[in-house]
This record gives sequence, C-alpha cells and structure tokens, in this order.
Amino acid sequence: MSYDISIIIVNWKVRALLEKCLDSILANKDGLNLEIYVVDNDSKDGTSEMIMMEYPEVKVIAMSRNLGFAKANNLAIKQAKGKYIFLLNPDTQIKAGFFAKIFSYMETNPDVGIVGPKILNEDGSVQFSVRRSPDMFSQILIMLKLKNILVDNKFLKNYLWADFDYNKEQEVAQIMGAAMVIRREVFEQIGFFDEGFFVWFEEVDFCHRAKKHKIKIKYFPGAELYHVGGKSFGQKSVIRKQFIFDKSLLYYFLKHKPIWQLIIIALIVPINILLTIAYAIYISKKRP
Repeated sequence: MSYDISIIIVNWKVRALLEKCLDSILANKDGLNLEIYVVDNDSKDGTSEMIMMEYPEVKVIAMSRNLGFAKANNLAIKQAKGKYIFLLNPDTQIKAGFFAKIFSYMETNPDVGIVGPKILNEDGSVQFSVRRSPDMFSQILIMLKLKNILVDNKFLKNYLWADFDYNKEQEVAQIMGAAMVIRREVFEQIGFFDEGFFVWFEEVDFCHRAKKHKIKIKYFPGAELYHVGGKSFGQKSVIRKQFIFDKSLLYYFLKHKPIWQLIIIALIVPINILLTIAYAIYISKKRP
C-alpha cells in the first residue's frame, strides 16, 4: 500500500506531548492517506503500549535502548511507503490545513527536495528555524558561550541568519530537524541520515549533502505548526548535552571542513566543557 505522506516521529520520554502531537495529526489529515510511525527510544514510560492501545493506526517501533535521532529515523524511513517523508518531533502540534498545503506545495514544485514549514512557538510567535551552514568562527563563539552577549557579531548574525524573513518563501541552506518534509527520491540520491551523529547536526549534515547534489531546500511559510522545543533531549544534564553537542560538531567538521579548522575546534572543546561545568554549578546553586 502506498501513502501520500509518511510521518516519522522519534520519541524519548515525552509521552504526554506525543499524545497531543498524534491527536493533532489525526484531527487534520485533510483527506490525505497518511502513514504514521513512532520510533520510541526506550522511554520506559509505557509509551509503546499506550500507542498500541489508543492509536491502532500508528505503527510503533519500540527500541530497547536510545538509538538517537539519526539511527531511529533511518529505521522508519527504510520501512515507510509514503511519497513524501515527514520527520516530526513529538513536541509539536499540527495546525489545520497543514497537510493539504504541504502536499500541494510538493506536488506543484517537483524541483524542491526538502521543505521546512513555518514553525511557531506556543504563543504563536515565529520560532527561528533557518540558519546558514556552520562556519568555524560562529561555532567558536557559541562554544565560548558568547551567543547571547555578542548579539551584533557579524559571524553569529550571518550563521543565525538574523535578518531572515519568515513570511517569505525562499531557498535556504538548512532547516530545523523538528519538521522536515523530504521527497523520497532524495534518500535514493544521497542516502540516509549519518548514524555517526547521535543527536545535533544530523539534519545539518543531511542538508549539506543535499546541497552538494544540487537538491533544492526551501522554506515554505504557507504551512504552519507549533513546536514546544527541547522537551525531550532537555531531560539530559547540561554537561551531558554539551558533550554530545561537541562530539557532533567535531564529527561535522571532520566530514565537511579543512583539517586545520577541525583542530582549532578540538582545542576549544576543553574550554567549552569547563564553561559548561561552571554554568551547571551556577544554576544548581541558584535553585532553592
């Protein structure tokens, strides 16, 4: 059986948010034939059983350990039968008309391989979901915890695409992995997500490889959804998250940047970890 869109949700310990996400999908199918996968990364909270009981139309892949984002998505992508693959975070909710608009866009724009919709915060404000490709200087400033201090820095403003118009459809370098619509043929051209990434930078790497193959990536504001953000992976400790981020960043630079840039980033890592430990101690002392 073929489907219009295969929706793939990788879940880890956000059962309540996942239920809201699934409810929003099923309430807004727009007459399309949707296939829904949930890959549960060993949540240990009854998520898989809940889905099988309450959402019989959803296909569950229950893992015995946390595989991370890339590997978990790949498992479902290889089984999915949809014309388009929609990677979606569990802490999202679909707005009415989303699927009709995104499906129509993909059908009428066959030259576009990857699409990112407009992502909204819970209060309806725009969530910044588009960035340019990472460069060494911007990543060093981020590792040194200067992103919120040097707000007018040219490297950070360029990387974060500070002047991006979120009301305008346009071609972009990368989109947020929280909501990615991908034409099936893209995987046939460039392969699946690189499982060397556990989480962070896997969608950046995927978009980078797509660009190298001349595959067009578009931001499309006509389709909207809500995204809470950070609820799943935010459950890990600050220091643990930083180690995973640094590992992913190093791997990305190993794959796509000159070796001298990789060496410089590697030399910054110990400073970054010390700053993160200091921050973790600071926030722990502020808690009552």
